[in-house]
Parts: sequence; structure tokens; C-alpha cells
Amino acid sequence: MSSDNEQSAEPEGGAPEQLALIRETVRKANVPRAKPRTWRGAALAKELPVARVLVNKGVLHLDQYFDYAVPEELDAEAQPGVRVRVRFGAGGRNVRAGRREGGGLIDGFLIERRAESDYQGALAALAYVVSPEPVLGPELLALSRAVADRYAGSLADVLQLAVPPRNGRAESKPSPEPLPPPPAPSAGSWERYEQGPAFLRALAEGEAPRAVWTALPGPHWPQEIARAVAATLASGRGALVVVPDGRSAGRVDAALTEVLGAGRHALLTADSGPEKRYREWLAVRRGSVRAVVGTRAAMFAPVADLGLVAVWDDGDSSHSDDNAPFPHVREVLELRAAHGRCAFLLGGTNCTVEAAQLVESGWALPLRADREQLRIAAPLIRTVGDGELARDGAARAARLPSLAWQTVRDGLRSGPVLVQVPRRGYAPRLACERCREPARCRHCAGPLEAPDERDLNCAWCGRAETAWHCVACGANRLRAQIVGARRTAEELGRAFPAVPVRTSGRDHILDSVPDVPALVVSTPGAEPVAEGGYAAALLLDGWAMVGRPDLRAGEEALRRWTAAASLVRGQQEGGTVVIVAEPTLRPVQALVRWDPVGHARRELAERAELGFPPVSRMASVTGPPEALAAFLAAAELPPEAEVLGPVPAPRTEPGRPRRPWEAPVGESWERALLRVPPGSGAALAAALKTAQAARMARGSGDPVRIRVDPPDIG
Repeated sequence: MSSDNEQSAEPEGGAPEQLALIRETVRKANVPRAKPRTWRGAALAKELPVARVLVNKGVLHLDQYFDYAVPEELDAEAQPGVRVRVRFGAGGRNVRAGRREGGGLIDGFLIERRAESDYQGALAALAYVVSPEPVLGPELLALSRAVADRYAGSLADVLQLAVPPRNGRAESKPSPEPLPPPPAPSAGSWERYEQGPAFLRALAEGEAPRAVWTALPGPHWPQEIARAVAATLASGRGALVVVPDGRSAGRVDAALTEVLGAGRHALLTADSGPEKRYREWLAVRRGSVRAVVGTRAAMFAPVADLGLVAVWDDGDSSHSDDNAPFPHVREVLELRAAHGRCAFLLGGTNCTVEAAQLVESGWALPLRADREQLRIAAPLIRTVGDGELARDGAARAARLPSLAWQTVRDGLRSGPVLVQVPRRGYAPRLACERCREPARCRHCAGPLEAPDERDLNCAWCGRAETAWHCVACGANRLRAQIVGARRTAEELGRAFPAVPVRTSGRDHILDSVPDVPALVVSTPGAEPVAEGGYAAALLLDGWAMVGRPDLRAGEEALRRWTAAASLVRGQQEGGTVVIVAEPTLRPVQALVRWDPVGHARRELAERAELGFPPVSRMASVTGPPEALAAFLAAAELPPEAEVLGPVPAPRTEPGRPRRPWEAPVGESWERALLRVPPGSGAALAAALKTAQAARMARGSGDPVRIRVDPPDIG
């Protein structure tokens, strides 16, 4: 008779004895009681029993690794790069059987396995491994650490941006097998650029060229990016492209599919949804896909054998992350290009001052077309200034200049017409009444403002200005640069009642419009693409763009104008753009000549003379007045650092989303700007990080926000 039959033949009264025997056996067995909590009494891994973990605590004084014991049952799964859960915050007194217990469960990443720990006390055990998928590789870890140090932030905060949230269903599905490298593409429309074919050949041959690409206006830039990616894949390497928004990502995605075929690239955007996006990200990390196009978060995509990083339209504010430590796509991709020794391509129809500095320093080479190609691709640019508006009776009556009205009427005969109107919130700054030169502080060259409409103060250092005069023409009268007519779009609808009017703005953004006569009224950045290009465009209320109280006002205005004008047909096809702004202004002149590079170089030279970024490095520190003063007093800044301010920070408007560095609604914060010369940026970031870490360790209550190289400093 078998033992099973013997047990089944026993009377029911034997059951309690068996249960007691089982309990005693379990009690004597050398197994842990509460595995996920403490692994008390559990045997440790025989090899490398210590795990070094980065806990998900985005506070600077905890920006370090912590050692944990690895139970034998987790030995196989607890590999470097996996997500883990650990107990944190128990203190050193709650120790039982040589194992630290207590504390709250918190997420983390296992960084490495070690034979011994530097910590002499008892270690807590890993609670459990969330997933055996190694999502944090050595290259991504090194990049994240470099970004954290550059922006005075914590590694945990950077990894929150770099590694997407886990999705179990996506993780359980295998990724497809990688496809062989495609053949090298033909130059195509890169032939229009003098060094374009040579750039593609260098990528296909495995080299690492660095270029600042000033793209010609028109619809060809997505195809040109796709060919650069294809050339990189042909060399057996990977490629990464970051664009400012989902609409641009969709255009590049379609171009990559056309050039490479399906299955060779991944699209990483927030519009994809968490499961699909994580599945695409895993395909990249596993090496199934070697090319990536995406929006801001894609700058950290773990592309294998990275051979090219590219960013389109680096001046767009979407490239600057709104979460600590507020990294910028351009700077992160520069780090990847330098550390990974891969090619770098910074492209756009405009040229930022930072891009001009890369060329001036020799770090990158210019990639441009000659004037003949530009004359073919660019539309005709015409201007309407104050003098013409004053003499134009139609403009006074209908707030629409005669030239603009005539351009719209002619354009509607052959296709849609774009009307760009600045959105609300473009506040004007002060300028000379005679020559429109921006009014700046004599001490730090910051912009002057008159919050009470009487006294002049600097928006940077807070000094009062009692005897201002224009350095350009000597005049001593100021004016607030005019925002202009905001209801011009309504007047257009009345002037052309038989023409359909479509709008594209923050509430509803159009991706494209058909090639039929229509008026398309759009705010900057929301312009839809017209099939076949727009017949004409009006750029209205130019003062609102150029007159913003920001260091980048002229650069940003030109970027918005060139982006809109690039959607218009070339001059040979009758494309015309009318801009309502004073023709003598530098950004307007750059648009008329279609010379964004020359504008950026002149801006760079002026900023170098005045000590403005990007020639200097600057950090913004905001917080309640007492907390800010204490922080500045405690920070051991570099000797060459210059403190501008503090000055009152802009108040947060009720009902508007609050960004992390802004004051809560109803509170009054102050802001100080810290400026250092070139070469001292790392020292400034380190000093700010050390001071913030010490402040957090002391448990100071009031917050102080740090932004290194903020894109908007006033």
C-alpha cells in the first residue's frame, strides 16, 4: 500500500496531529517568514551578496547609492539595471538577527552587485525584484549622472525622465528580431546643400561629423532627416532624432517609413499611450530597433551603438523639460555626442544663438545652402511699418494694411492663406521711443521695467534707473512696444465673407489643411501644414513678438516667423509673406534677407560683449525672500560669480498651470540670477547642488528652486 493510501485511510481525528507536525516542520526549517518584508533568516547569495541600489528619492542629500543584502532566492533576478523594491528609512537601531528591518517600501534601480559593502553596519535585504528586465544600462546611467551634475540635480530625478514607467503587459511580450542594415540612401534633396552629400557619406562610412544645419524653407526637411538616419543605419549604427512636438514627430515618422520601410524605427511620443510607448522603448533597449524619433523624453532613448543624434528646431520651448532638473534636449544630445563619439546634427529653418556658438567655437561645422538655392525655395518677404500704417487709411479703419489685404486677395485665388496672430500673454517691454532700441540697465544690461508706470527698475538686479537715455540715439523718452490689433482675424473674416476661415491654436491645433482657398488663422507654433504650401502668409502684430520682455525676444520672433514663412510656396511659385513690423528692426531685416545665421552671429557677438548667455553660464534661484537670502548666504559660490538681484519674481496667475519653479498662487517669491564666465559653469552647478543638499539635510521648510541655464531669464 502506498503512503498516499495509508494517509487517506487514517481516521479524521489524525488531521490535527498532521497539521501540528507540518507547523513544527515549517517552524524548524531554515526559510524566511515574511519574504517581501525582511527575508529574516534567509540565506544570502553565495556570490556578490551585496546590491548597490539607487533609491527613488529625488532629494539632493540622498543623491547616492545604498547597499542592500541579496537573498539567495533573488540571486538570479537581482542583476544590474533591474527595478527593485527596498525598505528605506528604518534607521540603524531596528536590527534583528543581523538584518536591518523596518522602513517604508520604495522603488529603486539595482546599480551593481558587490562582494562586500563599504557600510560597516547591518544591511537590509532587497524586498523583491519588480522585474528581471534590465532597463538601466551602463551608458544610460553614465549619461543620467552627467545630466544631473550639469543641472545641479539628483540622479533619481533624471532617471524619472530617462526610464519610462513599467507596463507589465508590454514587458511580457517579446520584441521582434532586428532587421539587417539597409543600403545607403541617395542624397536626394541633400544635393541642394553644398556639404549635404558629403555629410551623408560620412555617416554611411561610420564617421562622426557634427553639423549645424540651416534647412531651406519648404516641406523637405523630414525626408532629409530620414536620409541621414538611413545613412547611419547603413553603417551598422543606431540613430536618434528628437523633435519639439507630436506633429513634427508624425512627419518624420512618415518619412522614415517611406525611406526605410516598416519595422526599422520606433516612435516615442506621449500620444502613443503608456503601453505602446513602453513596448517601443523596450524594442529599442533590446536592440530590435536601431532608429528612434520622438519628442523631448526620447533624448534618453537607449539606442544601441548610437551613431547619430539629431535635434530639430532647438529653439522651441518644448525642448526644455518642465521637471527637475529641467534639462534641455540640445545640451543632453551634445553630452551624448561627446561621450559616445557619435555624429551630431542640429537642424532648423532658424539658427539659435547656441547653435551659432557651436559653429564659432569649432565644435560643429555649418551645413547651409547657397543663395541661389535659397532664392528658389524662399517666398518673397514684404514689410509694413509704422509710417505706412499711419498713411494707410484702410489700416486705420479696418486694422488691416492695404498691402496685406491685397496679398490675401491674390493668394486666395490659388490656395490657402496663413495668418499668424500672437497669442494672448505677449507682454511688451520698454524701448526707446525714437529708435526702438530696448531699454537696458547700465549695471548688468538687464531689461528695464516700470511695474508702477513711474519708476524704472532692472528686472535682473533690481537697481533703480533715474536718468535713463538711449545708448543708440541719445533720446530719453520710453515707450511700451505696441501689441497691435488682436481682432485682426475677425476683420479678415468680414473682409472676405465668402472664404472659409479655419483656426488653429492651443485649444484645437490642426495638423494639415487641404490645398483649397481658405483663411487659416493660427497662433505661433500651431500652424498646420498646407498640402502644396500656402499661397501667402500674413505675420501680424510683429511688435508683440519682438517686444516681449525676454533676452530671446528677437531670436524667438525670427524663429516663429521663419517657421511660418517656410510653409509658404517659393517665390517662383508666387509665394508672398507680409510682416507687419518696423522694417529697421534686426529680426525683421534678417527675415527679409532670410539670414537667420547672420542674425544669430550678431546676437552672439552682442551677448559676448554684455556677458549674456550662452557666452556666460547663468542660474536662476527663486524662493520666498527669507529662504532665498539664507540660501545665497550659505552657498559657497565660485569667486568669479556675480549675483544679480534678488528682485520680485513674476506672480503666478490664478487658473494657470503652475510650473515647478514658480511661486504658489498668492505667494510673493523673489529671484536671483547667478552669472559666471565661460569655464566656471561646472563649479557653479556643484556649489548650488552642495548648498541645496545641505539645506535639505537640515530640513529647511521653505522651498528654493534652482534652474541652471534657464531659457527664459527676462
